[in-house]
Amino acid sequence: MNQLTPPVNKNDHIQGSSHAPLTLVEYGDYQCPHCGHAYPIIKQVQRKLGDRLRFVYRNFPLSEAHPDAFKAAVGAEAASLQNRFWEMHDVIFENQDALSWTDLFAYAQNIGLDVQSFEEDVQRREIAEKVEADFESGIRSGVNGTPSFFINGEKYEGSWEAIDLIGYLNASANSY
Repeated sequence: MNQLTPPVNKNDHIQGSSHAPLTLVEYGDYQCPHCGHAYPIIKQVQRKLGDRLRFVYRNFPLSEAHPDAFKAAVGAEAASLQNRFWEMHDVIFENQDALSWTDLFAYAQNIGLDVQSFEEDVQRREIAEKVEADFESGIRSGVNGTPSFFINGEKYEGSWEAIDLIGYLNASANSY
């Protein structure tokens, strides 16, 4: 079984308590239709499990198949500099078919970012390097497609449809 490399750390985007018995890590691509399908399922899982779940998102843009995925990941990372990663993450997934720079700048404005700073930040080398580092960690962890999930550090190979994932996570949470 593939292990998450590196483990969840301060460089990650995390929702939920660090004391949660379950940690779900998603390697995702903002333009991937399967990730778009998984997005509301993850939201449902988070609502269902509440404080028993810590959710982590890592970028894994499959740029050859999805030419706007890297740009979208850069936009989300730039939003994180203004503490709005999750807001940008959500609006991007809710608008997967509109990921031009013009669209991303509009989303930045809509979620209350300082757009001038955002425009500067998307050009920062360290933002692209963060996306690349996430991608490389996915490769080291055995990710070969999106979405890919890890539960408590181990690659989850089961179905990520809501009923299957929630059932698996509930069973895992009850074993703690």
